[in-house]
Amino acid sequence: MSLKLELPRGMRDIESMESSTIEYVRQKFIETSNLFGFQFMEPSPIELLSVIETKSGPSIKNEIYHFTDKGDREVALRFDFTIGLTRFATSQKSIRLPTKISTFGGVWRYDEPQKGRYRFFHQWDIEIYGEPSIESDAEIIDFTSKFISRLGLENIVIDICDRELVESYVKDVFKSDSPNVIGDILRAVDKIQKKRKQDIINEYQEKGYSVPELEQILKFSEIKGLPNEIEKQIDTSQIKNWDKILQLFDTLKNRGVNNARINFGIVRGLDYYSGIIFEVFEKNFDVGALVGGGRYDTLTRAFGRSDLGATGAAGGVERIALLLEKQQVSTKNSESRVSVVFINSDMQKIAINVASKLRLNGIPTDVDLSGKSLKKQMEIASTSKRVIIVAPKEYADNCVIIRNMEDGSEKQIQLDVMLNDVKSSLQL
Repeated sequence: MSLKLELPRGMRDIESMESSTIEYVRQKFIETSNLFGFQFMEPSPIELLSVIETKSGPSIKNEIYHFTDKGDREVALRFDFTIGLTRFATSQKSIRLPTKISTFGGVWRYDEPQKGRYRFFHQWDIEIYGEPSIESDAEIIDFTSKFISRLGLENIVIDICDRELVESYVKDVFKSDSPNVIGDILRAVDKIQKKRKQDIINEYQEKGYSVPELEQILKFSEIKGLPNEIEKQIDTSQIKNWDKILQLFDTLKNRGVNNARINFGIVRGLDYYSGIIFEVFEKNFDVGALVGGGRYDTLTRAFGRSDLGATGAAGGVERIALLLEKQQVSTKNSESRVSVVFINSDMQKIAINVASKLRLNGIPTDVDLSGKSLKKQMEIASTSKRVIIVAPKEYADNCVIIRNMEDGSEKQIQLDVMLNDVKSSLQL
């Protein structure tokens, strides 16, 4: 019986092209982290199951990879970075506040595989821990806007809301403080981006909810726009935290963030978000939010730090990669690659020596190792910026030929001269 060489469902091998795109996103993320003064770290890939359940309850076990280890401890693979970073931050009694942490890496989720989302995928994450402030919320949104811009993506909108604002409106409409009622209605709002309104109304009517009140909430959730536009549509004086929204948009304007708007349909993270929340979309992209984030002071309290506020954001790298492809953003390494080719087998050893010296000079260089024909070497080298040709006649005079692959021109140069000033000689 032959062995089936298959992967578990939802897993895949990450090949060179995709790996290159992920690395492109990673480098842009680290650059932006440095610009904003975030300290980069990587939390443990394995957490105690009890720590993870602090955030999402026992039902989270249905959505993650968990197991009993050899020490009979219940543990789980990380399914996001917020848990690990918050565990770390809240356990540091002498931590300097505010502290800004960033991270990038792989996470595991046992959910239904879908376009742009696998059971192992990559996320970037930023968090700010300290006294709650609008400026911290704005810093997270500002980072996100500038990071997306540095990636080269266009047509992006940042939809912002406030969980307390929406919850207060639900309480007023349904005349109820019941957490179950509020949670149910917020879930209905969350579904409006994925399901037909009438289907939601039918579903909730069967649960016993009043249709007129539900329609009022769903109509409210469709309101989008800048603060001054919304103030023309509804009486904002009766809406909780409207002053906080105005303050946030004022500081975003001061920071030059001009792709944000209010969207009362954003309620994300029903289990622990507590204040300003936001999601990022490309206006014509149909795979869901690229980024999600907001304030989650309830989680730091659950970890025993009522003195510590928290706000952050995370994005799925594979979804971003899909959008980079859709918008035809080049993610190729900006370094100029060189190839060294040889006329015959006698020149191969010399070509390898030249390639090694170029690499010592920091020049990304390819050279054939298997003795291919010159024609085949040149075909492979066609994507290089420069090709160095090692030929018997020229090498006898201590020279090589440099071909410019952009215009096809060639020149002969002394090998020692080239190696003494590589970038100038190759015009890189």
